[in-house]
Amino acid sequence: MTDMIDLRYVKKLIEMLDGSTVDSVEMTSDKGTKIRISKSPQHRGHMPMPAQVAVPTLMSASPVLQAALATSAAPALDAQAPARTEPARGQHLEVKSPMVGTYYSQPDPGSKPYVSVGQRIEKGQILCIIEAMKIMNEIESEFSGVVTEVSVSDSQPVEYGQVLMRVDPNG
Repeated sequence: MTDMIDLRYVKKLIEMLDGSTVDSVEMTSDKGTKIRISKSPQHRGHMPMPAQVAVPTLMSASPVLQAALATSAAPALDAQAPARTEPARGQHLEVKSPMVGTYYSQPDPGSKPYVSVGQRIEKGQILCIIEAMKIMNEIESEFSGVVTEVSVSDSQPVEYGQVLMRVDPNG
């Protein structure tokens, strides 16, 4: 693949950027591959990312929910999208990390967190930021509800699929 950007070149750019007054560098290869490197949190390249939702498994679901899941239009689901169903009353949905990175609860150091336990959230609301490869990715809620638990601390590394928070959709 000649479209790849040489990682040694990128590493050298990062080193040069750290020692200069330049805030960010963006480059595009002749094949269209783009990369942006920034050292200032005020000029982040935010990429909204939908948060993953945990779904009750068919085995743990009530017989009524099992029947509803079995008769749902499964072929209409996109193979890339996480499956979603309405949970039974009392069950909490899990917001999971869509990538490996570093969790940030607020937009900038010292500012108010995006969400806290007991807060009502709406679908599309920004819940947190996951930094991956120097890119700040805003994680948006896929549902409305009340935050019942935040499972990670600010600036903590997270893994793909790790539970970030739990939400009561009926709260």
